[in-house]
Amino acid sequence: MNTSTRQAGRTIWVATRAMVLFTIVLGVIYTLAITLIGQLALPAQANGSVVTDAQGTPVGSSLIGQSFADADGNPIPEYFQPRPSAAGDGYDGGASSGSNHGPENADLIAAIAERKAQVATFNDVAEDEVPVDAVTASSSGLDPHISPEYAAIQIARVADARGLSVEAVREVVDAHTNGPDIGYLGDPTVNVLELNLALDEMRK
Repeated sequence: MNTSTRQAGRTIWVATRAMVLFTIVLGVIYTLAITLIGQLALPAQANGSVVTDAQGTPVGSSLIGQSFADADGNPIPEYFQPRPSAAGDGYDGGASSGSNHGPENADLIAAIAERKAQVATFNDVAEDEVPVDAVTASSSGLDPHISPEYAAIQIARVADARGLSVEAVREVVDAHTNGPDIGYLGDPTVNVLELNLALDEMRK
């Protein structure tokens, strides 16, 4: 066996050992360690931030919005409605995206005008009371939150549809309004799914 053959064999053996070592360390040990840390430190987030109803049945994720509409796509009056979504047919986690339309895009301007009129009519408020998030989709198309302002214009409609007092519904909204992250990052938000689940629980 000549020198070049021995060197080639040694190189292959070293490369093989390195591949096996890094596969074990990075592909197995690292993965198990991160999984364990996630399960111990942040189990809800590590498992998809799943939201369950009172019976323990998964009904969605606190990180992904969903529609509250009937089979024809019409918003259901007894539920708070989310902001619009441009992700697939709406809140499609496999097609996360915004419309990518600029503020001067004619289609976007027309869509906003149409949505504003629909939201105002549906909630029996003036168009100038409709907040921005009620008529614009988030950049991901998956945002599960709405602003307290959008929640506020829906309270009377939801209360009437459910046969509840406005004050009772407002208390539930207030209880599900979250402040800015760590006290100052971002704006207050309301998680629509969690809010609607809380209202459903009031029936029982």
